[in-house]
Amino acid sequence: MPAFREQLKSRFAALGAVVIVVLGALVVRLWTMQVLAGEKYAELARNNRVREISLDAPRGRILDRNGKLLVTNRPSLAVALDPADETIRSLIVRAQSASKNDDPTRAEIRETLGPVADMLGMDPQQVFESIIDARIEALRPRAIAVDVPLDVIAKLSEQGSRFPGVRVEQVAVREYPFGSVGAHVLGYTGEISEEQLKRSDPTAGYELGDIVGKAGVEAQYERVLQGDKGRRLIEVNASGRPIRIINEEAPIAGRDIRLTIDIDVQRVAEEQLARAIAEAHRQGFTKAKAGAAVVLDVKTGEVLAMASAPSYDPAVFLGGISQSEWKALTDPSREYPLNNRAVMGAYPPASTFKAVTGLAGLEAGITHSGRYYRCEGKWTEMGEQWPKWCWKRTGHGSISFDGGIEESCDTVFYEIGYEFYKRKKEELQSFARRFGLGDRLGIDLPGELRGRVPDAAWKKEYNRDYPEWQMWLPGDTVNLAIGQGDMLVTPLQMAAVYAGIANGGTVMRPHVLKDVLDADGAIARSYRPEAAARVPVDAGNLAVMRRALVRVTESGTAASAFRGFGVTVAGKTGTAQVAGKDDFAWFCAFAPAEAPRYAVAVVVEQGGHGGSVAAPAARNILAKLLGQPIIEVHAKDESR
Repeated sequence: MPAFREQLKSRFAALGAVVIVVLGALVVRLWTMQVLAGEKYAELARNNRVREISLDAPRGRILDRNGKLLVTNRPSLAVALDPADETIRSLIVRAQSASKNDDPTRAEIRETLGPVADMLGMDPQQVFESIIDARIEALRPRAIAVDVPLDVIAKLSEQGSRFPGVRVEQVAVREYPFGSVGAHVLGYTGEISEEQLKRSDPTAGYELGDIVGKAGVEAQYERVLQGDKGRRLIEVNASGRPIRIINEEAPIAGRDIRLTIDIDVQRVAEEQLARAIAEAHRQGFTKAKAGAAVVLDVKTGEVLAMASAPSYDPAVFLGGISQSEWKALTDPSREYPLNNRAVMGAYPPASTFKAVTGLAGLEAGITHSGRYYRCEGKWTEMGEQWPKWCWKRTGHGSISFDGGIEESCDTVFYEIGYEFYKRKKEELQSFARRFGLGDRLGIDLPGELRGRVPDAAWKKEYNRDYPEWQMWLPGDTVNLAIGQGDMLVTPLQMAAVYAGIANGGTVMRPHVLKDVLDADGAIARSYRPEAAARVPVDAGNLAVMRRALVRVTESGTAASAFRGFGVTVAGKTGTAQVAGKDDFAWFCAFAPAEAPRYAVAVVVEQGGHGGSVAAPAARNILAKLLGQPIIEVHAKDESR
């Protein structure tokens, strides 16, 4: 027995030592947590009971050059679901913790969200998907509908018990006083996408659910328009439900911006583009549905108007766009209304490019004012096996260089192009690039295309899998000389080219921002005009080209469109041939010819002839700018 007691004593001693060690460790741990790291854990405790909710800042307004509001904000009633509500919270937690095979059933979703969805004319599943994203702040109400009618709001308020978690909030939404006018320049807003969130500057503080610019000026100047978010600190209980607001910092509204656009000129440009399409239909070109028009200030590069057809109403994006509406806006058969063709459309410039070819020929000494050519209609200088035709199949007979511009004689420019080819220096391409063709002009709008000035290196690379097509041939340069072949330009580029000719060879960088305004409406920052390109062109050669371009509108291919116009206009018609499609109608010009202020370019896809379709539209746009009467013009087709 004594031996057994001795064994127990040793065991109790070992157990006591273990207990003392464990208690000692606990004491040390408690001392460490309370004394050494007490402040850290106190902060964690505070964070556990305090939640921060961001408060959206009102977006800055957008004004035209004369201070007219183009985009502003208006109060709107929105319906949101409160994630702190027990019913909604339970559904969210259930969805976030469930496996793919254990999602809440449609019956559960219908039971919980069906009543509010029915009131709003929505599908319960659509409402459910808008509230389950775990990446959105936990206590941030999920807006499910904006611009909700007052009668619906009244019913939701009167029958609150039927609609768990429903909150009615007043939010600011974009308003467009001029409707769809200027839509492609202004752009639209929508919820930030995951891709945009990843690309955004981390310091900008964007979160899923934020409304951001998606296109046009709204996207280009997002950081200026967005403003700075506010924040609200909320104390919550152990269940995560709000108890009280601890503190709130008000958001700072985004800055207003003033554009170079003149909304009155913009409206006329869009109306005239629509009329040009209608005129094309009247002339039998019924496939014409799209086009663009651009107006530039020759001296500053300011964009006074930029029209693209077909257009769209940016208001359809408020509160989220429906699938059917989005499908309509992206349907190829509707000619992609969201595309701003002024900067995103790439077309052969056709005979409008003859002004560039002509100046290049004058500069290179290949041609001169008063030099005569023989146009028989059929041109065979490259060999009888490779004939090319003038648009006037019967020929122009003996015609001067200046007359070649006036009458848009292809043969004159075949000759010039062929001479450039024989010199083997790609001088025509180089001269075109000096005017900014084949590259972006750097306009402050998203989506600008580079266009293309083809040369031997490009052709070889483009046909790298087809060696038999890689060689640069005489016909390539000859086609280029009349703005055909593989040459591609945007309407903005051609407006800039004609502005450059008018401005003595200096192409100003096109821009749509005029000023950024501060909170008091004073100018905080202004755009400083700069040159995009400087082309060293002899003043005498520029004078020759200007006189020839004036002859186009006075007695040449655009005379019918400009008959009786009270200001001298220098311009050029163009009719582009595009494989598998009807001809595209072009007209480019600047005015007044003797003291240029404005340059304009108009293109109508599959619109037929430039002189009878595009030129009348340009005439009336210039009429608005120059104080001339706007009239209905049915011009005679006098060539290409």
